[in-house]
Amino acid sequence: MKNNTPKYLEIVNFIKEKIESKELKPGQKIYSENELSKIFKLSRQTVRHSISVLEKEGIVRKVQGSGTYVADNRLTNLENKTRIAVITTYVDSYIFPRTIKGIENYLFEKGFSVQIAFTNNVFAREKIILEDILNRNDVAGIIAEPTKSGLPNLNEDLISEITSRHIPVVFINSYYADSKLPHVSINDKEAGRKATEYLISMGHRKIGAILKLDDGQGHLRFKGYSEAMMNADLDFLDTDIVWIDTEEVKHLEKTKGKILERLGNCTGILCYNDEVSYSLIEILKKEGMKVPEDISIVSIDNSELAVLSDVEFTSIPHPMERLGEKAAENLIQLIKNPSFDANYEFDEDIIIRDSVKRISR
Repeated sequence: MKNNTPKYLEIVNFIKEKIESKELKPGQKIYSENELSKIFKLSRQTVRHSISVLEKEGIVRKVQGSGTYVADNRLTNLENKTRIAVITTYVDSYIFPRTIKGIENYLFEKGFSVQIAFTNNVFAREKIILEDILNRNDVAGIIAEPTKSGLPNLNEDLISEITSRHIPVVFINSYYADSKLPHVSINDKEAGRKATEYLISMGHRKIGAILKLDDGQGHLRFKGYSEAMMNADLDFLDTDIVWIDTEEVKHLEKTKGKILERLGNCTGILCYNDEVSYSLIEILKKEGMKVPEDISIVSIDNSELAVLSDVEFTSIPHPMERLGEKAAENLIQLIKNPSFDANYEFDEDIIIRDSVKRISR
């Protein structure tokens, strides 16, 4: 008996069977028009009609410029939600208020509300925040600064649960080395390299660094530092680096002995950020050492601290509001198009001030 099933229904039924057998899962991209045309030996016009039928039935969803995906009620719900969760390590000091301002301004313009939480860079606090987001299940997406990104992610299971629900996540400022989630940050490796190269260009050969161990930015800035030193054929030892953690950044005075012992013979120092630079200048001043007369300093972030110190110091800028805006923009794109590449790194030029002395080679 002749099969009177319309040709376009062959494709419709084929896709439905693949979904029912779980060969195609919610949120997964289906076959392209070209692939379906070859499989069924049908015209592209017939294939498009089949996709249109599936779309009208709510079985698939088309994403402009990307393809067609198996519909997921959660994905559909995301488009109806207007709350974005923003998680930062800190909220009311240093570079964070301006970064959050950039996020809020962009999201408000696009009709989204913002739910802000901060972790104090503590895993236990981050865990509570992520669990609350999962329990409430009312956000369209998440912008998050990861806690202690230089260490293993203790909340990886919660992040995995969030991504399994197809809630888009964009990390800011840093990211976990083994994570596939997108990030918006400065190019930390380049920042470390440029800062070190500036010291080298000013005649410095014995260059040390104070870097953060528990945040990924410190590791990347070390890569830039070491690359600049090796490219200039300059030697450096493990003891030329002082690694500090979150608590030590807040109380750098407690590491004074290690800093002076390891870096006392250096003519130049790369500092992890402006907080470290500001505190270091104060420590050196108490020891009777002047910047830049006795030792030169280059920093990263170009925050207001860079000009509040006794010596205004040279620093590589953090984009702050621009970074916040870009993270928000990319998250919205990711909500609309799950295959969008939301990664972005800012490459900033050094701001030269008064903290580096030129020395004879």
